[in-house]
Amino acid sequence: MAEPSKPKTTKVSGASLKHAFREIIWPRRWLIALGLLLILINRLAGLVLPASTKYLVDEVIADGNIGLLYTLLALVGGAVAVQAVTSYTLAMVLSVEAQHLIAQLRSQVQKHVLQLPVRLFDDTKSGELVSRIMDDVQGVRNLVGTGLVQLVGGVVTALVAGVFLIRISPVMTAMAIVPLVAFALVSTRAFKILRPAFRERGKIRAEVTGRLTEALGGVRIIKGFHAVEKEGEIFEAGVLRIFENVKKTLTTSSGVSSLGAFLMGLASVLVMGYGGTQIVEGNLTLGDLFSFTLFLGFLIAPIIQMANIGTQMTEAFAGLDRTAELLSWPREDDDPVRTVTMPLIEGRLVFEDVHFRYEENKPVLKSVSFEAEPGTVVALVGSSGSGKSTMAGLAATFLEPDQGRVMVDGVDLRQVKLSSYRDQLGLVLQNDFLFDGTIRENLLFARADATDHELEEAAYRAHVKEFTDRFPDGLDTIIGERGVKLSGGQRQRVTIARAILANPRILILDEATSSLDTESETLIQESLQQLLQGRTTLVIAHRLSTIQRADLILVVEDGQIVESGRHAELMAREGRYHKLYTLQARI
Repeated sequence: MAEPSKPKTTKVSGASLKHAFREIIWPRRWLIALGLLLILINRLAGLVLPASTKYLVDEVIADGNIGLLYTLLALVGGAVAVQAVTSYTLAMVLSVEAQHLIAQLRSQVQKHVLQLPVRLFDDTKSGELVSRIMDDVQGVRNLVGTGLVQLVGGVVTALVAGVFLIRISPVMTAMAIVPLVAFALVSTRAFKILRPAFRERGKIRAEVTGRLTEALGGVRIIKGFHAVEKEGEIFEAGVLRIFENVKKTLTTSSGVSSLGAFLMGLASVLVMGYGGTQIVEGNLTLGDLFSFTLFLGFLIAPIIQMANIGTQMTEAFAGLDRTAELLSWPREDDDPVRTVTMPLIEGRLVFEDVHFRYEENKPVLKSVSFEAEPGTVVALVGSSGSGKSTMAGLAATFLEPDQGRVMVDGVDLRQVKLSSYRDQLGLVLQNDFLFDGTIRENLLFARADATDHELEEAAYRAHVKEFTDRFPDGLDTIIGERGVKLSGGQRQRVTIARAILANPRILILDEATSSLDTESETLIQESLQQLLQGRTTLVIAHRLSTIQRADLILVVEDGQIVESGRHAELMAREGRYHKLYTLQARI
């Protein structure tokens, strides 16, 4: 039975507070401990100013104590200097580590994504995966960066300020705390709304980024079919979805902040009224009221700041939810059945009653069976959509059969450690994919340790030198994204040279000469004959003239092998192969 092409999306507990503490915070406990020490020193130094206000008003101003004034100025100046130094050190220690953690997580997620089954990439936009790799982990800076320690620092500041407030006036302190408790309850409710919204935003951003990446890659098609306006409408609809999500989170966050400002203002009004009354009655000094007011600011400001940090932490956990979900998707090699390390391949390729489908009730291959001896060339021919490329994907281990077996040298490929098999596999695919960079870099992608002589030899045999010798930079010519600066024939010659350099035991050629003109094709056919020697090769080609010398030709129609044999045998039968060949000959 076909497996789903994409893992089911479920809410995972990987980004829970416990997981975040164990996997992210605890390994960096010494850095965070240093950060907490610095924030405590910073916040305690900040309390010197409000603590000194009572003495400034009641003793320096009221009694004219100039000596005490100089002492207070020295203390406040020293506290300001301590705050500046600790703030800078805190940013350097934790902010830098937070960015380092983001880089590590992005690298971890990218490596995991590249190890996911190829089948998943068929149903997932590359731009969506790019967004999830680059964007979802950014919020983690608030767990390791200054966000977490600021949260702790805010709590400490509020507690210390609360002690001073109670010492000055328990009644006024109670007047201030009641609105704060109401604000805390509202904030808790708001965070429950914000976290799902932030998760949804990550999902929408990934979808919109995926579509944008597709559009930029297919800009020639968009322009060629006058679809610029249509594509613009699609993208606009996507960014408006992001806007609606952002509006929801902004509305909630702003509502919380505004309510906080109102409640804090209400507390200030109550304190001002009660404190003024107490001063008139002689129960409170003017210095006490000034000091209380400043300490109240040091109580309120951290709580407001904690609400903002709480929003950031909520966003961080939402991103980590999505990251943990992605990391939970099973990799190709996670299958416990894959325990066999492939030895040096001889090349006996066997399909045994293979069935395959991409979707339920839509079979692509039905009971496909054949055997290829080591070193032979097996050609797959048939109309488009008949299942040829699917057979190649199965042989390359990009896909797994729903029923039956694909074996190499008697080993079921579903039991093989993929790296040990793919090290001996060479590919020249229909979509001749090249990376942005130089021709040399694209060739070395097959074998990074290849010598200059081996590289030059591969380029010569694939007739890449024939056109690079005309370029000023030769093999060091920059070819652009997907090799856009080369012609179709030149790109395919580079991919063939890459396969030659890989020196594989199993070779898969999918439309390897489809983009070549007649002259280039003749040159490539000569190179391919050298490449094919001693290797088991699976060739897919619509041009039947390219496979006449194959050892075994399989005619595939509607997911089944309807004819097999050599060229001469199949022509003599005057069946489907004969029809395909004579039709092309007329064309």
